[in-house]
Amino acid sequence: MFLRQSFHIVFGVVLLLLSITPSWSQGKVDVVASFSILGDFVRNVGGERVAVTTLVGPNGDAHVFTPTPADAKTITSAKLVFVNGLGFEGWLPRLVKSAGGKATIVTATQGIKPREAEEGGHDHGDKHDHGHDDPHAWQSVANAKIYVANIRDALTKADPAGADVYKANAEIYLSELTKLEADVKAAVAGIPEAKRKVISTHDAFGYFAVAYGIQFVAPQGVSTESKASARDVARIITQIRQAKIPAVFLENVSDPRLIRRIAAETSAKIGGTLYSDSLTAENGDAPTYIAMVIKTLAGALTP
Repeated sequence: MFLRQSFHIVFGVVLLLLSITPSWSQGKVDVVASFSILGDFVRNVGGERVAVTTLVGPNGDAHVFTPTPADAKTITSAKLVFVNGLGFEGWLPRLVKSAGGKATIVTATQGIKPREAEEGGHDHGDKHDHGHDDPHAWQSVANAKIYVANIRDALTKADPAGADVYKANAEIYLSELTKLEADVKAAVAGIPEAKRKVISTHDAFGYFAVAYGIQFVAPQGVSTESKASARDVARIITQIRQAKIPAVFLENVSDPRLIRRIAAETSAKIGGTLYSDSLTAENGDAPTYIAMVIKTLAGALTP
């Protein structure tokens, strides 16, 4: 009799635990981030209270991203959808519409003064045209702090019970970004001013250039969506020679063959990989925003 009662008690406890366990995971705030860099910001602020799904994942190119029905379903079930804005996600309005149009959109660049995109710098065609504003605002660490503050405020509004957690997480991450910015400035200061020139296949570093005094030269007529013609390559080679650019850089969202071809036909060396619009996977060189900035914009530019 005693054994039978003990069995029922233990069995009842097991059932109770099984019923409680799903509620723990369901207790997290389901949010969506449009691309990997933004997803990293959200994870740092949200911590264990949020479950983040990223639409454009590691090494993905948001310029050529095509949403799927599964993405629409993901947005439908999310409490918040964090986007960059400034025309970066040209596919977003269609996706939100297909998801029923009820998604709560949070624009992480709210309050950032956009810089005007270089004339001809974003040759992405009608489908992915960013317009006149340069959307790559995260390339300035000072702007990244604004992203973080906006994310903190949005999560706090959506989940007031987690306000203290979001505030504490944001403060820790903001202090890390402050140190990062100091490290970037120190790295740039160590480069002779005449050598602070970089050419890449994607005009995505305008904010960094303004903030830290590095001149990024993007080949005219070339985008992450199209292959360069012989005329394009000749124009790029001319740019490199005229500007006396010492190095050209690969990008994780672009075809590396173009840069290797250019380097082979000029005296410029291949300086490393730029992570402009995307992080890498966890086992890559730049799985976080901080790692991305250090790897790409500080380490790769060191003579």
